[in-house]
Amino acid sequence: MKFGPAKPEDALGGVTVHTLRQGALVMKKGTTIGAAEVAALKNAGVEQIVVIRLEKGDVSEDVAAADIAQAVAGDGVIVERAFTGRANLFAERAGILVVDREATNRINNIDEAITFATLSAYKPVVEGEMIATVKLIPFGVEGRLRDAAVVAAGRDALRVAPYVIKRVGVVSTLLPGLAPKVIEKTLRVTAERLAPAGAKIIVERRVQHDEAALAAAIKDVLALDVEMVIVFGASAIADRRDVIPAAIVSNGGTVDHFGMPVDPGNLLLLGRAGGRPVLGAPGCARSPVENGFDWVLMRMLAGIKIERSDITGFGVGGLLMEIVTRPQPRIPEPVAVSAEKKVAAVVLAAGRSTRMGGPNKMLAELNGKPLVRIVTEQALASKASPVIVVTGHQADEVEKALQGLDVTFVRNPDFASGLASSVRAGIAAVPASAAGAMVCLGDMPLIDKGLLDKLIAAFSPERGSLIAVPVSGGRRGNPVLWSRRFFGELMAIDGDIGGRHLVDHHSEAVVEVPVDGDGAFLDIDTPQALKLAQQDRPATAPPRKRRVPSRSPS
Repeated sequence: MKFGPAKPEDALGGVTVHTLRQGALVMKKGTTIGAAEVAALKNAGVEQIVVIRLEKGDVSEDVAAADIAQAVAGDGVIVERAFTGRANLFAERAGILVVDREATNRINNIDEAITFATLSAYKPVVEGEMIATVKLIPFGVEGRLRDAAVVAAGRDALRVAPYVIKRVGVVSTLLPGLAPKVIEKTLRVTAERLAPAGAKIIVERRVQHDEAALAAAIKDVLALDVEMVIVFGASAIADRRDVIPAAIVSNGGTVDHFGMPVDPGNLLLLGRAGGRPVLGAPGCARSPVENGFDWVLMRMLAGIKIERSDITGFGVGGLLMEIVTRPQPRIPEPVAVSAEKKVAAVVLAAGRSTRMGGPNKMLAELNGKPLVRIVTEQALASKASPVIVVTGHQADEVEKALQGLDVTFVRNPDFASGLASSVRAGIAAVPASAAGAMVCLGDMPLIDKGLLDKLIAAFSPERGSLIAVPVSGGRRGNPVLWSRRFFGELMAIDGDIGGRHLVDHHSEAVVEVPVDGDGAFLDIDTPQALKLAQQDRPATAPPRKRRVPSRSPS
């Protein structure tokens, strides 16, 4: 292939290497020079142009790219027409992308002129998704190099394995303290995982975390024509002789592999019973966030056999994210100055009270006290320390209503943007010595020190109880106590929302605290709600005495 400058008349049959602009003439890169182009160049006063010319034995970039792409395309792959030296490959159907790494490396090692790139091997893909591309760097290549790349491709260097498992059975084991809603969420998340493969949960069972009970449940599910069984244990698998593997063996099955170098996903178990795969799911499989369970599950749904070497090969790239419930995190939390858990209280009192129709609800009185003072006094009476009050709308008046109380004021200049800005302001003010923060709403006057202290007592970072939420009758209320590990995520929320979505997202870290009454649910947002509260609300007990207050407005 010849490359270099030439006069317009000598460039006939060549291909432009660069886009040329001169006067009104624009000739794009890759243009083949014909008689019309020669005339246009002369009329524009162009004296020379850089072109390439194919020689005997060369093939054009589009021909080479198309030939190589056709060679690598296997079952379930479509090749798009080559253009500008590029041929893109697409998935013909949904499935798992299977890539021959050795073939890919062979192609890319032939010559720097030839490149072949794919998505990650074993990635789930959908119909029409671009999965690979062949790109020729120059405008042409020697035919022998093209031929070598075609040979290097071998057979089915790239294919899409279709999903073949459609009917899945799920067995969940139970232990005291495992809430039914955890099981329900697990089933919902699992159904969502299976949906892209066209698979469904056709049967589910819930039994005690006991070998005999689980073995019977697995046998029962296998008898219902399922193609795969997933077991979610109430307690993580600790050993090959633990409840879940023992129950598989009791059904005449085998434990093929236990453990995986993917975090989260370490405690996955791969087995078989009744001629069908049985997966012992790690705890992270309850979360919708990608984890090692996805890597194994999706391959199995496509009927791809997973060897022990496949599992052990997951290590590079297997560290997916920090585990919030890890007892000893890689990034240590600040240690409280005392032996007790130090938890701050953040009272949000910056809102505009738009639903009240004018008056500031924080200043509305109940039994002679402003709502915000009732809530703040209860926070001061609890074991929380320090107490931080976030103000914004009518900040001077709200702070005056709290005069004499030992609180730290933080003003939120962005209060009009919504609740999230006040959460961010309050969390930012929590001292480094605090292990967590309890976010309280200033318009919830039935919150008392007893409720707050229950949340603090349930908060146990060393046991993975990192978010404490009051619950009554299946409903979750306020306030919510957050471990410092979630402060970064709370600082990232936006708009007129709090952190409720984070509670759902990190369900494995949540401890639900049973409470009585309406304290965790009643907020005073409207004149009607205030009137009802004034009719029914009993007198609020005064807080215990504290040291001389020191006011520190921001």
